[in-house]
Amino acid sequence: MLAVFGMRDNGERMKRRPEGGDTTSLQLKKRNQELEDELRESNEREEKMRSQLQGARERLRVAEDAEERLCCQLGELEAEVVLHAREYHARVVSLMDELSRAHSLLNSVSLP
Repeated sequence: MLAVFGMRDNGERMKRRPEGGDTTSLQLKKRNQELEDELRESNEREEKMRSQLQGARERLRVAEDAEERLCCQLGELEAEVVLHAREYHARVVSLMDELSRAHSLLNSVSLP
C-alpha cells in the first residue's frame, strides 16, 4: 500500500513510499528468481525433447534405409526364385519327354 501524499510545512510534496517496501522488493526478486528458474528448466526440457526428437529422426532414417535395402534384396530374391522355378519346370518337362520316349521305346520292343 502507498502512504498518503501530503504537503510538508514548507510546501514540498512528500515522496511516495510503499509500505513494507523492502518486503515487496524481496518478494518481487524472489518471484523473478522463481520465474527465471522455471524458464531455465523449461529450456532444459525443450532442449532434451529436441535432442530426443533428433534421435528419433535418425533412427527413422536408419530404419527407412534398412527397409529400402531389404526391399531391394527381396526383389532380387524373387527374381532368382522365378528363374529357378522356370529352370525347374523346364527340367521337369524335359524329363517327362525323356520318360515318354523311353516308355514308347519299351512298348515297341516288347511287342512280338
